[in-house]
Amino acid sequence: MKQSYTMDISVDFLLLESIYFPMLSIFFNLLLLLGMFGSWVYYKKEVASENNERYKKTSLTYSKLVVVCCVAFSALSSVLLLSSCFHLHANGWEDRSKLMILLDLLFESLSWVAISFYLLSSSTDVQGQKKIPLLLRLWWVFYLMVSCCRLSVDIVLYKKQELESLHLLIYHAVAVTVGLFLCYSCLQKKKQGEDDERINLLEEPLLNGAEEDDDDEVVTPFSNAGFLSHVSFSWMGSLIALGNQKIIDSEDVPQVDGSDRAEKLFCTFRSKLDWDDGQRRITTFKLIKALFFSARRDILLSTLFAFLYTISCYVAPYLMESFVQYLNGNRHYSNEGFVLVTTFFAAKLVECQARRNWYFRLQKAGIGMRSVLVSMIYEKGLTLPCHSNQGHTSGEIINLMTVDAERISAFSWYMHDPWILVLQINLALLILYRSLGLGSIVAFAATFLVMLGNIPLAKLEEKFQGNLMESKDERMKKTSEVLLNMRILKLQGWEMKFLSKILDLRRVEASWLKKFVYNSAAISSVLWAAPSFVSATAFGACMLFKIPLESGKILAALATFRILQTPIYKLPDTISMIVQTKVSLDRIASFLCLDDLQQDVVERLSSGSCSKTDVEASDGAFSWDVSSPVPTLRDITFKIRQGMNVAVCGTVGSGKSSLLSSILGEVPKVSGSLKVCGRKAYIAQSPWIQSGKVEENILFGKPMEREWYERVVEACSLNKDLEVLPFRDQTVIGERGINLSGGQKQRIQIARALYQDADIYLFDDPFSAVDAHTGSHLFKEVLLGILRNKTVIYVTHQLEFLPEADLILVMKDGTITQAGKYNELLDSGTDFMELVGAHTDALAAVDSFEKGSAATAQSTTTSQEKKVSNDEENRQEEDLATPKGQLVQEEEREKGKVGFSVYQKYMSLAYGGALVPIIFVVQSLFQILNIGSNYWMAWVTPVSQDVKPPVSGSTLIIVYVVLATASSLCILVRAMLAAMTGFKIATELFNQMHLRVFRASMSFFDATPIGRILNRASTDQSAVDLRLPSQFSNLLVTAINILGIIGVMGQVAWQVLIVFIPVIAACTWYRQYYISAARELARLSGISRSPLVQHFSETLSGITTIRSFDQEPRFRSDIMRLNDCYSRLRFHAISAMEWLCFRLDLLSTAAFALSLVILVSIPQGVINPSFAGLAVTYALSLNSLQATLIWTLCDLENKMISVERMLQYIDIPSEPPLVIESTRPEKSWPSCGEITICNLQVRYGAHLPMVLRGLTCTFPGGLKTGIVGRTGCGKSTLIQTLFRIVEPTAGEIRIDGVNILTIGLHDLRSRLSIIPQDPTMFEGTVRSNLDPLEEHTDDQIWEALDKCQLGDEVRKKDLKLDSPVSENGQNWSVGQRQLVCLGRVLLKRSKVLVLDEATASVDTATDNLIQETLRQHFSDCTVITIAHRISSVIDSDMVLLLDQGLIKEHDSPAKLLEDKSSSFSKLVTEYTATSDSRFRRSC
Repeated sequence: MKQSYTMDISVDFLLLESIYFPMLSIFFNLLLLLGMFGSWVYYKKEVASENNERYKKTSLTYSKLVVVCCVAFSALSSVLLLSSCFHLHANGWEDRSKLMILLDLLFESLSWVAISFYLLSSSTDVQGQKKIPLLLRLWWVFYLMVSCCRLSVDIVLYKKQELESLHLLIYHAVAVTVGLFLCYSCLQKKKQGEDDERINLLEEPLLNGAEEDDDDEVVTPFSNAGFLSHVSFSWMGSLIALGNQKIIDSEDVPQVDGSDRAEKLFCTFRSKLDWDDGQRRITTFKLIKALFFSARRDILLSTLFAFLYTISCYVAPYLMESFVQYLNGNRHYSNEGFVLVTTFFAAKLVECQARRNWYFRLQKAGIGMRSVLVSMIYEKGLTLPCHSNQGHTSGEIINLMTVDAERISAFSWYMHDPWILVLQINLALLILYRSLGLGSIVAFAATFLVMLGNIPLAKLEEKFQGNLMESKDERMKKTSEVLLNMRILKLQGWEMKFLSKILDLRRVEASWLKKFVYNSAAISSVLWAAPSFVSATAFGACMLFKIPLESGKILAALATFRILQTPIYKLPDTISMIVQTKVSLDRIASFLCLDDLQQDVVERLSSGSCSKTDVEASDGAFSWDVSSPVPTLRDITFKIRQGMNVAVCGTVGSGKSSLLSSILGEVPKVSGSLKVCGRKAYIAQSPWIQSGKVEENILFGKPMEREWYERVVEACSLNKDLEVLPFRDQTVIGERGINLSGGQKQRIQIARALYQDADIYLFDDPFSAVDAHTGSHLFKEVLLGILRNKTVIYVTHQLEFLPEADLILVMKDGTITQAGKYNELLDSGTDFMELVGAHTDALAAVDSFEKGSAATAQSTTTSQEKKVSNDEENRQEEDLATPKGQLVQEEEREKGKVGFSVYQKYMSLAYGGALVPIIFVVQSLFQILNIGSNYWMAWVTPVSQDVKPPVSGSTLIIVYVVLATASSLCILVRAMLAAMTGFKIATELFNQMHLRVFRASMSFFDATPIGRILNRASTDQSAVDLRLPSQFSNLLVTAINILGIIGVMGQVAWQVLIVFIPVIAACTWYRQYYISAARELARLSGISRSPLVQHFSETLSGITTIRSFDQEPRFRSDIMRLNDCYSRLRFHAISAMEWLCFRLDLLSTAAFALSLVILVSIPQGVINPSFAGLAVTYALSLNSLQATLIWTLCDLENKMISVERMLQYIDIPSEPPLVIESTRPEKSWPSCGEITICNLQVRYGAHLPMVLRGLTCTFPGGLKTGIVGRTGCGKSTLIQTLFRIVEPTAGEIRIDGVNILTIGLHDLRSRLSIIPQDPTMFEGTVRSNLDPLEEHTDDQIWEALDKCQLGDEVRKKDLKLDSPVSENGQNWSVGQRQLVCLGRVLLKRSKVLVLDEATASVDTATDNLIQETLRQHFSDCTVITIAHRISSVIDSDMVLLLDQGLIKEHDSPAKLLEDKSSSFSKLVTEYTATSDSRFRRSC
């Protein structure tokens, strides 16, 4: 009785005394009419005063369906108004409430008629409005809310049989539908007006080719889909059908809509970020706000759909008691059963539609947010100082893009969960109060207690997540650095040591991962047990309060708990994602707050706005570290006029490169002024080459001018190299120019600068990577030829190029000690004379060997012989041997379904899969206990109060609590076992993949961009760490849950099983039809991430070059294009998923409705009403569970592609064994260092020509041998074969009689030493760089530093040997890095030393010191030298000259020079002819 009274009060409250509701509606209708009238008057006045033809062409921007809907509904309201008038006229006008309803209908009809006329007139009137007015949109939202309230009241009154007219209920139901459609239309994008604006030349005068190309692209059908197509996702049908006809490629997937492009979203994001507040401080809140506005349309629409979904979910629990009473025979009117079934069905349809659109809109918003975050991080990367990323290495920055931005995108799934949970709890409490009375208050307290208990676990999760991300950053940073320098690691035999460092970092990461997953499992088990705990508490309270428990009320409560179960089950994931997202947002916000590159370092002037001075510095002080008391550069004063040729020279570490960087604006300014007039072009000391074609690298964004292009290529001596490349200038260059030699990269870099036709050219020692002949050619053709009228500033260690300079700046210790012309400096100071003296000594050494033969040799040298040079060719031989196909191919992807073997391998990684059946059994036991507890409650509670319960209340609660507790324990065990299994699999996958990658041959790294490897090590590994275990758990839980529901329903009425057979068959068919397209879309979206990572990595490494050419806009455009490529693939992948789920939901809803029809059709008394109600309670979640099962299956297959991609790298071929125990050499090997080569033949592929064609020679132990030869002759291949980077096809190499092919790679490489051409330093300390294997004492390290001329430099630093080395050694000059490499071999003291252009980056004086050091400390060692400076090989004991893979000459330099016809003699003569003539002419 109390409950009935409560319901009466609530109904009266909703009715608002039957008069206030209509009065409120009349008031708002009047407001609308007045507002529309005022707007119409104002609008007419405006149109009359503005005769603009443009408006006549503006088309209607809102859908015709909106107009049709409004006209139809206005007609319906008018018909209902007339009907009501006739009814009142026939029955009298005395009833005040009926009069108010009539007046309400009158004003409502007038409003809809006015709206209809307005919309109809808009299509023909001369108007310029671009969208539906705000007043109209607000009124439609209000109308929807009022209609929902009215419909709720009508349903209650209809149930109580107090509704006066069924017409009102139907009218209000239609009103709700119309309101929903119009609100949806309000938030839809309007495109026609935007298109008109785009083609209006007056408004958009700058249309470029790129935009025209965009217009030609096929845009997603979603953009132009109609209402029904949006609702049913039918617009995806064509792509899914195509996926069943062929394997989908990227070109088959249309582009996203213009409003969803990265550039448009990024502009919106930037405008809302509010960071231009003086300090450019970006808080997490500002970031969230900007993200919301960038995707607000989709977020607001998803909010509406989420609200509708939540409301529709609780219709069934609200009607559950009535349904049970109907089955028990308590029927209020005829056909009540079918009315209830229809209501259940309608609610399920709304639930299905709302959920699918909710999920779709959220994921679409997530894609947009990821896009703007990647763009923003990239934009910030373009503005960061190049040598000081303020604690952020490139690996960490890439991690922000690959992991953090992706995680924020994934958070879109959970965005609405917090407020939905609150709404669902409130709705649940209302229903529970109706069923359990005061017991619902206890249920609320129990729910609150469960959530409160998770606070400490959530805090722990946040801590673990933060530490997990930090440790992941450290690992990715080290991984990126190691992969970049894999060649040097393999040459030195250090790859396993660095692998162990990465594994150590992974162990730290894994420790936090383990804590994180176990903590998540604990949260999960608590919240899985929560519904049982809450229900047991509520039922126990009912017993205490003497509230009678009937089966109808119990089942209504259980149905409510089951619906509440989903958001509570999701709460652990929601908490976890909120924590993870907050951490990611904080990390991105802190990154965006980093200081940008100083913009006031250089005063930039255009070329036409200044006098004849191009560069001018006055009392400048610049420092890489602003906090340092001693600036990097100080007292910098000089003036460079237009067209001057300026040389900068000095010893290693004197500040030459820093001077060029300061002119570029890269070095922070401490004081003074620096002016630069005109456009700049910069050639870095370490070449930066983009992945792409040779032609693209030279053009660098400029259009092709064929004549100028050919002239530039000729000047840079690239024609011969292009002839060697398989596709000439269309050959694709690998990452970091991996398939080019050092000199080729340098010359392409020079060609890139020349093609820009800039005003000022800055060369940072560009000739160090090329041989003497090529260097002379470049100097003559480039600096003295094409650039003769340009301003050129060049750093050089080759002093033979100084006499041609108009001005020479001599640097020492960060200051310009001398400035003037060459002849002036010879007489003015000691610093320049020290450099000149060293160079003179080097030339004298060559002269002593030449014995006056230079003139004769010069006169007889032919043009062909001049080509015989010691040109650079680190891997040129590989290019000669490359088949007619590009080195870097499209990323490999599997095709077809993910094979069963992938799942099998994945499962077997954890204890051989032993835990999987245990997890299955435990979850099954949980389901049995859970169903058993609910079955118990349905069985022992009476259908009505007049039936005596079979057991006492205490027995009822005790049994229920025991069953619930047992099921909770099962959940805890299952969660922990699943976490253990997932962690073990992730660890094994990581270890196996990294081991195989590190053991792969160099050919793998040459052909594989590191972005692909990093993508697997970051994004795919994250999926394996966190996503896959939960997906497998969800699959198991859902599948067992569905089996349990079907079992319960089949036990109640076996006929229900007949319904499920065709439904399950249809669901299976739909999945098969869908999966072909979805699988390929998932693979394509996974592959499309790699170019993003690669482009980002390349940009960060070449940021100085990009900024120097003012190419930031083009690179922004590139990242936007790559962003859109990923977005379109991801967008259509999630759309395909929703296409499937919508159809599965419809099938499940139909099965549910048919099951209810069967239940209500069975005669009374045949089935137990309580059990039937229990079956319906379980069936309520059937459609969502069935859709979830199929979705999880499909998503799991998509996520398993990450495993598939990692397994691809686990299967890559390995190098030969590192150690072969049976043939390990003695510890003293090699003791003499004699190298014997016998019939050595080497090729780079089974069907490729030989590069070395039967070499036979001996390098005597303890002697120094120089190797020379032209490009492609086999020098580098010989060195690589010596270290077994390349395996010989035939023949053998013996060192001290030991065949190197029979011993392990580690034993071989660790006993040899090499100083490579590209000096490499790793992030860490000076000590860790000199002694990575930690085999030497500090005294030995100091001794090596002193020998390589770095001891004094390191002693100046505060931390001495522990002084930090930044990423890639960027805080050390290139010359200093080369000296560090020398220090390593001094520590190692091997009997065999290989010098591969070891002194290319140091000045002549330092070169002489290094040569003297080598002579002193390696006098008894076998030294093999490849050098561009003849002085480096002229004093060798033996010279080996290679030509086309054969030995052409092999003898001592003296004997070869005696023979004036020898190739070596001609080479030396050429060197002296170019160096001596230019240098000595000015002495």
